[in-house]
Amino acid sequence: MSNNIDPSQRSSFFPNSKTAAETAVNKGQTAALNPAVMKRNDYGRVKELNSLSSTDAKVQITDAIKDFSRIKKAVDAAPEIDNSAKIASLKSQIQAGTYKVDYDALADKLLSSEF
Repeated sequence: MSNNIDPSQRSSFFPNSKTAAETAVNKGQTAALNPAVMKRNDYGRVKELNSLSSTDAKVQITDAIKDFSRIKKAVDAAPEIDNSAKIASLKSQIQAGTYKVDYDALADKLLSSEF
């Protein structure tokens, strides 16, 4: 199978590749001599694109999303907490039947989360 891709037509997305404009400059050509290298929009098309982008290309980010972003950054920057020892201790107390519920603290937590 042959490779029919002309490297001078590749976009700059590919590493170590040259665009058509770079190839033309290396060959000593200018855009005036080679119109296929650089093509500009006419005035009508530029005006149309500007009007479309002025109305359709705007993004508004709400304050709630901005707050969420700040909170997420703070959480991601915080050190990770390892509760595995505490969980193992609680599991063993529950299995042994020695776990005692602090009803006053539980009630306070429930009330503080509701109000």
